Amino acid sequence: MAASNIEALEARLDALESRLAIDALIASYAEAFDNQDEKLLASLWHDDSRLLLGDFGNSDGRDTILASARRNWKRMPHMHHWMANAIVVVKGDEATGTVAADCLFFDIEQGPIQVSGRYRDSYSRRDGRWAFVQREFDLHFVTPLAGWKPVAGPERFVAAG
Repeated sequence: MAASNIEALEARLDALESRLAIDALIASYAEAFDNQDEKLLASLWHDDSRLLLGDFGNSDGRDTILASARRNWKRMPHMHHWMANAIVVVKGDEATGTVAADCLFFDIEQGPIQVSGRYRDSYSRRDGRWAFVQREFDLHFVTPLAGWKPVAGPERFVAAG
């Protein structure tokens, strides 16, 4: 196989592996928030990353993102994120993407609410590790779910509704 063919194959393989890593990053974001997994959440960001959630709070830097998550977990102890329709463009060690999100929260002040929107993401591979550089949420709607009460499931979720 000619050197140029090997280089092209290596570039294609790197793009596929990068896309898989970014897909795992997107899914891990939901997993970390839903399970209040601070260690996992910390692993998703570079030190200088930004999380821009608008009315839900903006954070500059990984430490601020984690502090904000801890506050949100106290206010919304039950979260369920669904990420869908990820469109990701990888260019070497940088990538951008959009991801649809639908979230069900139990807010201790407002009760159950549904939040839907779209994330606009920037990702970067540094020292071989893909992580968010910036994640910005575009809110589509917030819907209070008055009277909503789970009738089955783990006790911690049924009791909260």
